[in-house]
Amino acid sequence: MSKVLLVDDDIELCEMLAEYLAPEGFEVDAAHDGESGAQRAIEGGFDVVVLDVMLPRLNGFDALNRIRGASQVPVLMLTARGDDLDRIVGLEMGADDYLPKPCNPRELVARLRAILRRAQSIASAQSSVVEDEVLRSGELELRPGARVAKLDNRTLELTSTEYSLLEVLVRQAGQVVSKEQLSERALGRELARYDRSIDVHVSNLRRKLGAETDRAQPIQTVRGVGYQLTRD
Repeated sequence: MSKVLLVDDDIELCEMLAEYLAPEGFEVDAAHDGESGAQRAIEGGFDVVVLDVMLPRLNGFDALNRIRGASQVPVLMLTARGDDLDRIVGLEMGADDYLPKPCNPRELVARLRAILRRAQSIASAQSSVVEDEVLRSGELELRPGARVAKLDNRTLELTSTEYSLLEVLVRQAGQVVSKEQLSERALGRELARYDRSIDVHVSNLRRKLGAETDRAQPIQTVRGVGYQLTRD
């Protein structure tokens, strides 16, 4: 069973979600404040963390920042419904995905499974002896077997979601990739209406690529469609 740490101060909600998730193959443990939630996430033993924004002792953003300082465990943020700012900030700080509260438990299961598929593909690649495929676009080099990205021979510090997005763009360098395709192939889910997660992840990628080189930004926006990685 996949182990989930649910960090939320709503004890009744935690109990309800634990009951729902158990038959779906998840073992749920809970923490009810940001301080203890961050500490338990860092200590390890969980496959994914579900982290509420509004928490006592340490809010969700500070807890996420603390987690990301010590661990790359996948994190799904629970944000206030209609609060785009919370969603954007969470993704910019390294969250893998988000859901608005109150959330549909079936949607939560789908998001958790998509996150875990990405995480498991990383673990499988790192533990298996595979043909070391190399993808190149200009000075950008990706090794899918190890899920490592380099620019000018310098390793890029990417989240699992950012790497997945970049790999899709590199494999289709010179072609326009729609947001719908990016969501399905990199996030493992359909793009919801008004969902800006792809835009924020691409923004993070651009910042990290720009921090490594003085060249023109390789990821270009194709208005109304999606994104394109330019060929050098």
